[in-house]
Amino acid sequence: MDAKLTERLEKLLPAIAKGDRRAFEQLYRLTSPHLYALALRMLRQQGWAEEVLHDCYLTIWNRAASYDSALSAPMTWMTHIVRNRCIDGLRSGQARAALATEVFNDELQIAEEQDRNNWHDPAQANRLRHCISHLSSEQQQSITLAYYQGMSHSDIAAWLQQPIGSVKSWIRRALEHLRECVGL
Repeated sequence: MDAKLTERLEKLLPAIAKGDRRAFEQLYRLTSPHLYALALRMLRQQGWAEEVLHDCYLTIWNRAASYDSALSAPMTWMTHIVRNRCIDGLRSGQARAALATEVFNDELQIAEEQDRNNWHDPAQANRLRHCISHLSSEQQQSITLAYYQGMSHSDIAAWLQQPIGSVKSWIRRALEHLRECVGL
């Protein structure tokens, strides 16, 4: 890290500890690109990275008085906060649901491409996509993990951190809805 930047941040943190909003704004402008890139690289989702970064800046605002330059450089201290918050998020059920949604969206795009190539009736492929879009997020995730990722009910339950009975119900109801909606 640039020595000038480190020196500047070391002056801003004590001011932030005293409630100086301008100092906090300067710190944000100087550090947010780096910290956002870290959060995005770890979480792989823009909205989630932005949310985590916002929480981290609140932590920085609230804990600025606890920063000790003898222990670490300011960017190291802030990077540590972001990294730990990202790890906490990845360990939570929120991460599993977010990742399952990401997997669903990726798999749906692949399925749509395959549909265009394999379906003899484009109208029926469009109807299927329409029907899938009307499923709950839990049903979409469960169907995707089961049929595109080949996961068992118990694997899906563990992945989503939900009871296996709920997963089975979501899949059963989703399939019933798709049969009715598509007209099979």
